[in-house]
Amino acid sequence: MTAPVLQRLAAMLPPGRFLERPEQLAAYESDGLTAFRTRPSAVVIPETADEVIALVRFCHAERLPFVARGSGTSLSGGSLPVAGGIVIALNRLNRILKLDPAQRIAVVEPGVVNLDVTQAAAVHGLHYAPDPSSQSICTIGGNVAFNSGGAHCLKYGMTSNHVLGLKAVLATGEVVEWGGPSRETVGPDWCGLFTGNEGLFGIALEITLQLLPRAECFHTVLAGYRTLEQAGDAVSAVIASGLLPGAMEIMDALALEAAVAAVHAEYPPGCEAVLIVELEGPREVVAADRERLDRMIAASRPVEARPARDAEERTAIWKGRKSAFSAVGRLSPDFIVQDGVVPRRRLGEALRRIGQMAQKSELRVANVFHAGDGNLHPLILFNGRESGALSRAEALAGAILEMCVEMGGSITGEHGVGVEKREYLPAMFSAEEIDCMRRLRSAFDPLGIANPGKMFPTSEAPALQQHGLHPLEKAGVILRE
Repeated sequence: MTAPVLQRLAAMLPPGRFLERPEQLAAYESDGLTAFRTRPSAVVIPETADEVIALVRFCHAERLPFVARGSGTSLSGGSLPVAGGIVIALNRLNRILKLDPAQRIAVVEPGVVNLDVTQAAAVHGLHYAPDPSSQSICTIGGNVAFNSGGAHCLKYGMTSNHVLGLKAVLATGEVVEWGGPSRETVGPDWCGLFTGNEGLFGIALEITLQLLPRAECFHTVLAGYRTLEQAGDAVSAVIASGLLPGAMEIMDALALEAAVAAVHAEYPPGCEAVLIVELEGPREVVAADRERLDRMIAASRPVEARPARDAEERTAIWKGRKSAFSAVGRLSPDFIVQDGVVPRRRLGEALRRIGQMAQKSELRVANVFHAGDGNLHPLILFNGRESGALSRAEALAGAILEMCVEMGGSITGEHGVGVEKREYLPAMFSAEEIDCMRRLRSAFDPLGIANPGKMFPTSEAPALQQHGLHPLEKAGVILRE
């Protein structure tokens, strides 16, 4: 980027909201996938939708690449900056513009934190269902970009199932408005198309979210198993029975060790895996389903099954699960968070094969996943200072993705493709299908300036420089949960 362009860009915002010094840019060099780092030419911090629109139109006129970014918790390099481009940081667009309990909707700006929506709706007996593990810090704009899920996506679906309307500025500078407060749509599902675009179409400015009544009653069970396969088979049995829990999660022994170290969680001793199952809904329904679930858990022969006796115990169970990703940093200086999907009926087999591959690679793998929908999150531990360790970790991560596709699953469940998985896209899609995706992207962004280099296979190598926790995590400034 030339100096005159930088100067004109800087003039668009008040002092303090245009960052270009190296120490200012350091925090924006990577997202949650800290193995990849790129320094942008500048970071701009708009505070209004009009400022975002003006910035995007400037980028289009100057053919200047831009990356929209919220809290940077994405785990596939999706918000990795582009060399010679800018980052448009959206955290100050953090207003809940409208909360209508009668219509059960919230209209929010992209920088609103996920959990803040539920907290604002709680006084009306409502909540926002998608709950990524990073929900206490991740933003709705990022959730829309990556179609985030969470522990309760088994019952309630992904972000796309809860976005009713969007106002967005496309990469061309055109402002569009799709959908609205109604749950009935007419014509093409533009909101569904935009959700999960990974920032390749433009930037969401206002998002209309569906709110749901908070469950009247919860029944949360933690069951410990001698093997991962037993835990996976228990999940298959519950789903096959017709029960639809709010959430079903599995953590293996290594993930349990990390959670104990991080938040002092208590788990049954001598277990290779823990299964968390949560029922929720009307009191009478949960009471009936509870009896069926308890019988099935008992039939799966756990080492121990512990139902939460009160809200405090339920919170403790979920705190251990939601701390697992960041907690693994206590066990290893470096780790790769992988994300793939396998059919539920093959969960046990997939976990066994991951264990075998890890042993062959001489690496440890902590498994944490949304068991109800087969979404695996193997955490591959390695020491980047050891010669060849990173290469072995990356090879193992790739082998896990290939296994997922071979089993009839997907290379991503909720983390997106970003830069991490773009070379694996042809494993799932034909050349014709990928070409169709490229042409669709070009319809929204003919110049290819919105988050370039992401999702699609390319010969360009990302800047692989840093491993382990982000510098701000090490400093205790942020927590990725």
